[in-house]
Amino acid sequence: AGGIVFNNQGQVLLTQSAGSNYWQFPKGNIGQGESSKKAALREVKEEGGVEAEIIDKVDDSKYVYTHPATKEKIFKVVTFYLMKYLSGDIKNYDWEVADSGWFSPEEALQKLSFSDQKKFLKKA
Repeated sequence: AGGIVFNNQGQVLLTQSAGSNYWQFPKGNIGQGESSKKAALREVKEEGGVEAEIIDKVDDSKYVYTHPATKEKIFKVVTFYLMKYLSGDIKNYDWEVADSGWFSPEEALQKLSFSDQKKFLKKA
């Protein structure tokens, strides 16, 4: 689950994954007993450094991921939520992130690495 977080200036939060050049929305796995909404808010806090509130569900991303160590193919579904920034510093991200930033929607469309996330940004 993940978040498409907008601040009061209309900018959207993007994170760059550690160990890659991929720019994307903060997202991650849902913990045992955790709802997708709670997981999305947690991931936004961990990877994006910010507290946010969910406004609405945007869409689901479905893809196959190859685990780097085991080479096992894993089918993933990531639910993205439209979120409003409440507080926090985007530089307080965890070890999974190499960089982060607030970008205008136009800049974000150029920076985002995955076409489905570009589509979701337009929808959000």
